[in-house]
Order: sequence, then structure tokens, then C-alpha cells
Amino acid sequence: QDKEKLEIRKLNDPPSAETVRDMIKYARNVIEEFRRAKHYKYILCLNPDSTGFGVELLEICELSLDKMGAVFEESNVYMLHMMYQAMGVCLYVQDWEGALRYGQKIIRPYSKHYPSYSLNVASMWLKLGRLYMALENRPAGVKALKR
Repeated sequence: QDKEKLEIRKLNDPPSAETVRDMIKYARNVIEEFRRAKHYKYILCLNPDSTGFGVELLEICELSLDKMGAVFEESNVYMLHMMYQAMGVCLYVQDWEGALRYGQKIIRPYSKHYPSYSLNVASMWLKLGRLYMALENRPAGVKALKR
């Protein structure tokens, strides 16, 4: 499934192999930088209820998603990784609608990339179900939780 997992945007003028290589390098670097920033900000944060660093982390995610989205499809594993991180940050800052938006973008590719009974897919359906319920969309919540 490597081709599907590393899917490139279908553009009239397809990106060169060098552009794709550069974007993969960028994606790997930004993922590593995000991990370091998350760890560093967490350690420095004196007030665990503070959402200030959450907003900064979400900015990193959104900027990198914009940049990678010029080359990668949303089903690309690098895009999915950053969307998952963004969803986590939204959950941390209690932005339920934002978390739901990212989760809805993630679930279809996850269902395609992973086996039906994968823990990744099941955990995403659980998160979506809980978000729907928290946002008072019981029918969607029940459906997600049943999946």
C-alpha cells in the first residue's frame, strides 16, 4: 500500500520527483520538530491548564499541513500524522469542533490503510463517537461508537 500511503496530489502540472523528495524530507523534519516542541513546551509549562502552548502547537500543525497539502493528498501518511497531532492538540485545548473536523478527515484514509479491526481505526471511531456525543449529535455518536 506504499503508493496509496504516499499519494501525491493530482495536479495539471505534477510536482517533480525532486519536489516530492524535498517535501518528504520537510515532512519528516516537521514531525520531529513537532515532537520536540511538544515535549519541550510540556516540560516548561508551569500551569497544566494553560492552552497557550496548545495554540502554538496547532499553528505548527496547520502551517505544515498547508505546505504539505500543496504536494500530498490528505490520505498521505505524513498529512495523516499531522492531522492526528492537530486533533490531539484540539482535544487538549478543548476545541471539540476542531478535533471532530480533523477526525472526520482522518477516518476514511485510516479505514483504507489499516485492517478493519485495527486498533488505530477502532480508537479513531471511539474518539469520533465521544466527540459527536459531547457535541450533542447522538445519532452520529451512536453510529460511530457501533463501528
